[in-house]
Amino acid sequence: MTTTEIQSVYKQSIAFLSQGNLKNAFDKIIELSNELQSPVHRENIENMQQSYRYMLQYFLKGMIDPERKLVYNKLIAKMFVQIADLREELFTRDSSNFEFSQKRYFPFTPQPTLSDLENGLKRMDKMALLQEAETVDTRHEREIQLEFETAIHFLFNHFWLKSRYDSPEILNLYRQAMDETNTDSVAKSMLVSALTLNLWRYFDETKLLMLLDACNTSDMYARERALAGLCFVLAKYNRFLPYFPAIRNRLVILADDNVITEQLQNIIIQIIATTETEQVSKKLQEEIFPELMKLRPLMDEGLNPENMMNLDEWGEINPQWEEMIEKSGASDKIQEFAELQLEGADVYMSTFAMLKSFPFFSEFSNWFMPFDTDNTAVKPLFATDDKSLMTIFLSSEVMCNSDRYSFCLSVLQMPELQRNLMKQSFGEATEQMEEISKDEALHSPNVQAKNISKHYIQDLFRFFRLNPHRSDFVNMFTKSLIMHKTYLFDLLSIDDTLKTNIAEYYFTKKLYAQSLELFDEIKKEGEISAALYQKMGYAFQQTSRLTEALDAYKKADLIQPDDFWTNRKIALCYRLMGNAEKALEVYRHTDFIKPGQLSVRLQIVSCLKELRKTDEALRVLMQLNEEYPDNPKIFREIMHCSFVAKNPAQAKYFSTLLLETENLIPADYCTAGHIEWSLNKQQKAAEYYIQSLRLLNNNWVRFDTLFQQDKETLISNGIAESDLLLMLDGLKYEE
Repeated sequence: MTTTEIQSVYKQSIAFLSQGNLKNAFDKIIELSNELQSPVHRENIENMQQSYRYMLQYFLKGMIDPERKLVYNKLIAKMFVQIADLREELFTRDSSNFEFSQKRYFPFTPQPTLSDLENGLKRMDKMALLQEAETVDTRHEREIQLEFETAIHFLFNHFWLKSRYDSPEILNLYRQAMDETNTDSVAKSMLVSALTLNLWRYFDETKLLMLLDACNTSDMYARERALAGLCFVLAKYNRFLPYFPAIRNRLVILADDNVITEQLQNIIIQIIATTETEQVSKKLQEEIFPELMKLRPLMDEGLNPENMMNLDEWGEINPQWEEMIEKSGASDKIQEFAELQLEGADVYMSTFAMLKSFPFFSEFSNWFMPFDTDNTAVKPLFATDDKSLMTIFLSSEVMCNSDRYSFCLSVLQMPELQRNLMKQSFGEATEQMEEISKDEALHSPNVQAKNISKHYIQDLFRFFRLNPHRSDFVNMFTKSLIMHKTYLFDLLSIDDTLKTNIAEYYFTKKLYAQSLELFDEIKKEGEISAALYQKMGYAFQQTSRLTEALDAYKKADLIQPDDFWTNRKIALCYRLMGNAEKALEVYRHTDFIKPGQLSVRLQIVSCLKELRKTDEALRVLMQLNEEYPDNPKIFREIMHCSFVAKNPAQAKYFSTLLLETENLIPADYCTAGHIEWSLNKQQKAAEYYIQSLRLLNNNWVRFDTLFQQDKETLISNGIAESDLLLMLDGLKYEE
């Protein structure tokens, strides 16, 4: 089998198993086993299949078996583990995928001794002893840091790549590193990330229980990573969690902790929020940054020596600069950028995407490295104890760990003079910023935890989007929009607050399919309101499910009758479904609820036109023209209605008024052309048609569709049908 065939059989076996079709699942497992040719796996599969046959025989004989359900569930759990084992071993043997290549290569890499690893992990103790000494020994500090980094890189790779944690000595090292007495957050965080990646590739109940243990550590950095990893892992294996009671019970206990529950809720929202990162990056690259770049020449001009003399006093900003920003339109873009950042959007993804090619990131584990000023890659920037603006900036909540490393590595490439300018001390202001940061960490631990998890999720997002080997990994964020379907989510949303919050979040981010799934659950649980049905109706409408949208809007109208917005939407649904008569009825009722709304009255006109009640439509339009004498929308409607009513003189009058306004659309020129043609002014008609065509970027298909829409009206106004093609051909030659 090729690896593609192995993956296909693996997916089929998982699908059969999740459907409860065990016979077919066994057939697929046997295919994988035959490919591997492992006597151990073959024996395990035979034993499982024999147990299943016995259970089926008892069932067919009608024998009462109180343990049947328990045996059945255990069998599914064993089969799931067996499938995962077979895939892991077959891919380790055959796959050229980066991860499995590393698995094969890892045993042949330099293997530190157990003593070296133990020694390397004692970084904090060694540094503490050095600080007690009277003299600073930078060389010794660097040696300690290098030993630590070597140990961490090896342990990360071990816990990431190993199928089974079968080395008691290494496992003991893991426990020492994760022990509450150890205060090294970097070591704990890296081990949690390695464990998460391992589980993401390959399910193992013991490892998942280890990750659950890490969710209870007192180290906030490691705990937030464990909780984030747990959300992804549980989403991936959600279908089979009910068959592992030990995991299920641990999750129930975990969800009983109010602090952890709140943190998990925040993490789920943050994971869902990553779905808009691509849109934010695109907006920044295509809209905001180009506008800000236009400002640079203006500012350069304003900063020349002559203009600098316009400063009234040292330190006072020239008001002309603010005028430059306002006139350029950049202030709106600056405000938009600030608002995106305040909303928690990942505004730096696109900025730092090009800064992941430093050698630092060629070490795989460094993509998950917590930002550490002692790391040898960035240590030269923090060689002194100066409280620089850069130090505070990097310790703030602006950037994730990966981006902080990118920033520092970029600064290190600058000339020393420029670098030192960036590192200048900002005195009391900097100290105040540092104090504020410490105070927030002390008094707002939940805010700090939220920021830690946000940064880690951003680190993961960058890994799966920017890592050179990203195509060899299944992207965790493909599970972002199914978090609300997981067993964990059900546990967390018992009080419905989370469910409502996530549903609203989906709705505001225009993720209507997902919001509908949760709105439907909320409805079934009895929390019915007009607002709920309104939102359901709108979500159905936006996903083109008009019948369901209409039903939801009607239910909202029953709960809260005569709501203007709801009735407009009901009428819109009828109109989109082709029922102009019913739409007209509801629009008239909507006009009764809130009289005088121009948009509603124009919709009434549109319905009358669809029902071919042109004279009545014109009466309404003439009344509107008296009330709104300079409205282009009314000119447009009267022009077209008059033409349909075979009144070319009146149509011509309003056509002239409309064409003197701004923001014209292709249909305006096209209708004006029709009117001129009906008045035997073919040359003028052709000019208007060409202007319509130009507004359509010379797209003949779209123009032809627009032109043909009024075919019957043209004929009724005296244009011969055979002349239509002549006009179109004439336009093509004119162009």
